Amino acid sequence: MSQGAEGIDLETSLGYLLKEASSALRTAMEEVLRPLGMSVTHYSCLELLAQRPGLSNSELARGAFVTRQTMNVLLQALERDGFVTRATEAPVGKALPTQLTPRGRRSLEKATAAVRSVELRMLSGMSEPERADAFRSLQSMVRALRGA
Repeated sequence: MSQGAEGIDLETSLGYLLKEASSALRTAMEEVLRPLGMSVTHYSCLELLAQRPGLSNSELARGAFVTRQTMNVLLQALERDGFVTRATEAPVGKALPTQLTPRGRRSLEKATAAVRSVELRMLSGMSEPERADAFRSLQSMVRALRGA
């Protein structure tokens, strides 16, 4: 289905396939997170805070691939609902570090199990060496695009 020399053949475009895989992964994650009252961004924020406590709004936004404004709205809701706490004053600069609460940790445990099931389903047709090769290939693509 090529559109000529200037178009991209969607049947063979690795970039298009990666976007399709990303979309399918996000849809599957949303399906398992929705019953838990979460979105992918909500889950990503909690997971980032569990692994890197004290991240700022900007750092969380970058890690969850959303704007700072979107993350700020999410953090306000998470704080209001008792999933996170934020310092009232910045220890350094203007960044307010964020921490998970016990409620946030309990919620994250359920969400992590749900997301893990999606990833296992996604990888179910691949052998361990194929998984390792795919991981290395994707890392290489990211490095190349970021100029590292």
